[in-house]
Amino acid sequence: MSKVEQIEAEIGKLTPAEQQQIRDWLDDMIEDQLEFTPGFEAKIQQSERDREAGLSGRIRRPEDPV
Repeated sequence: MSKVEQIEAEIGKLTPAEQQQIRDWLDDMIEDQLEFTPGFEAKIQQSERDREAGLSGRIRRPEDPV
């Protein structure tokens, strides 16, 4: 069994609140590793324009299927 499979098995044993804590931590960790490149900034600006135009963005929720 790989390390990832072991972690998946352990995460499956956690409560939904604990799983959300893991997700929040992973999101923060991944965000910290992202580089703020011109392309990334352009995507942010496009997202802001879309929101101002009333277009809804994708919102991920723990209950949403992957």
